[in-house]
Amino acid sequence: MLRISEINYSVEGRPLFEEASAVIPEGHKVGLVGRNGAGKTTLFRIIRGELGLDAGAISLPSRAKIGGVAQEVPSSDVSLIDTVLAADTERASLMEEAETATDPGRIADIQARLADIDAWSAEGRASSILKGLGFDDYDQTQPCSAYSGGWRMRVALAGVLFAQPDLLLLDEPTNYLDLEGALWLENYLAKYPHTVIIISHDRGLLNRAVGGILHLEDKKLTYYQGSYDQFARQRAEKRAQLTAMAKKQQARKDHMQSFVDRFKAKASKAKQAQSRLKMIEKMDMITPPEEAARKVFTFPQPDELSPPIISIEGGSTGYTEGQPVLSRLNLRIDQDDRIALLGRNGQGKSTLSKLLSNRLVLFEGKAVNSNKLRIGFFAQHQVDELLIDETPLQHMIAARPGVLQSKLRAQLAGFGLGPDQADTAVGRLSGGQKARLSLLLATLDAPHLLILDEPTNHLDIESREALVEALTRYSGAVILVSHDMHLLSMVADRLWLVADGTVKPYEDDLEAYRKMLLTVEKPVSKNARPKEVSKPKRANRDDILALRSEVRTSEARVTKINEMRDKLAKKLADPALYEKDKVGELEVWNKKYAEVMGALERAESLWMGALEKLETAQA
Repeated sequence: MLRISEINYSVEGRPLFEEASAVIPEGHKVGLVGRNGAGKTTLFRIIRGELGLDAGAISLPSRAKIGGVAQEVPSSDVSLIDTVLAADTERASLMEEAETATDPGRIADIQARLADIDAWSAEGRASSILKGLGFDDYDQTQPCSAYSGGWRMRVALAGVLFAQPDLLLLDEPTNYLDLEGALWLENYLAKYPHTVIIISHDRGLLNRAVGGILHLEDKKLTYYQGSYDQFARQRAEKRAQLTAMAKKQQARKDHMQSFVDRFKAKASKAKQAQSRLKMIEKMDMITPPEEAARKVFTFPQPDELSPPIISIEGGSTGYTEGQPVLSRLNLRIDQDDRIALLGRNGQGKSTLSKLLSNRLVLFEGKAVNSNKLRIGFFAQHQVDELLIDETPLQHMIAARPGVLQSKLRAQLAGFGLGPDQADTAVGRLSGGQKARLSLLLATLDAPHLLILDEPTNHLDIESREALVEALTRYSGAVILVSHDMHLLSMVADRLWLVADGTVKPYEDDLEAYRKMLLTVEKPVSKNARPKEVSKPKRANRDDILALRSEVRTSEARVTKINEMRDKLAKKLADPALYEKDKVGELEVWNKKYAEVMGALERAESLWMGALEKLETAQA
């Protein structure tokens, strides 16, 4: 278990933790939540030993491995699959030593340990993790240098998941995942065999993947059992109780103070007044919880256009003429639509967003837009393109030359950027503040259609709820691409599935889509005729390839151990070894032979098991 005992830590004289304590039981999945800047990431660094405490202690079981994603994997010529395999340093070290070891006893130890950590199925496990995070078989053979920073962050995440540390620390891992990757990660973490602490503002993940919430507030840590929704209810009840108790206590104090004020100068009541005054001085006043500053988004409302605002018939589009990414497009968007785009990575969600925002043209077909249609577009890359040396106010002045600064400041305040943030260089703003500025710039023209591509990255939970409220009040159409299932479920009333080179309405709900993604087998069509006899589903090609790889490695292991056994048998057949003065040496060689035979028995068992699984899969 992880034990945090009365820790104190300050940054430049500002305390982040004061006598903070918590206990995380072994194997628990915990969400670490708290306001931005409260010290969540700092706590991770303290647990990893990167920062020294001012006081207190953090303890873990001896030899416990701690893992996390600190940065993206470097750009190199090493393939993705090999990069992930190398992340399990124990396995990599043992595999390397197995190639050069000559001592039979050590060889037996190595083989036994490799069997214990299931090293021979490692390639299949690594491939499965990479696939879950969006890399197909071809991608996995490519060098890391072929991918951008965001994708290399996914490789780094795959590596730490593959290594399976005893304590897994994840800091906003879904920020660089799409919806499919985020749902896969939720499912993976729920089944992870060791302890997990995850910093996240993704309400869906905190409800489905964790069983406890560690709350950092007022420099203290409080552990709550249950999901995020349960934590939110418990915290609200606790705050209400504290507020009520504080009011009652203040009323008692005011009553006693009133008595003192009335009778302190009256001789007959002076003693009683003094007694009450002492009682007031000794009162340990309950501090009522501070009300969190309300976070807001204020979208300007567009004028109303006649429907439809966009209509596409028989359309196709892409980046190279003659090579369409999307075809057979028959789409209609009205101003009151709230549409979520679903589909696996690489299927064309971004392509469709660019087409609808006039960043791509149709190769064929017909498109009709309303004459006065204004479109707002927000994508994560726009946050990265803000000018870091300029302030939000300077960005607004450039976008709205000639407008009074007082009006521009009011618009910034409407997106939660007050006077201090308005005059602060963008490079010094938090990720959430930068996202707010980009959203404001995208909506300045009061667009009739707002296209949002991952708008919640870097927004905390309160900001996400504020965004939901703003989109609910907004009178324009919304197209959403997001990994945040909670946002999609609260905003979207239509679902479009981008798959197989086209876009079609998805008639089921988000929960059905989630289950479909987490199911290995493809869902049966609603119109499919039921079969009289249900046959077991054959394993897919990827599963069979992984099983064949496991069989090959198992067979190679058995061959190698057999070679060791033959060498030992030859040694034990030497008559000189049985002379009286070599009894001690004989015992050593017999012990080594027994160890190798034990390793051989385990290796053969694994080989037979792998063969049986392959035969079953191919049946």
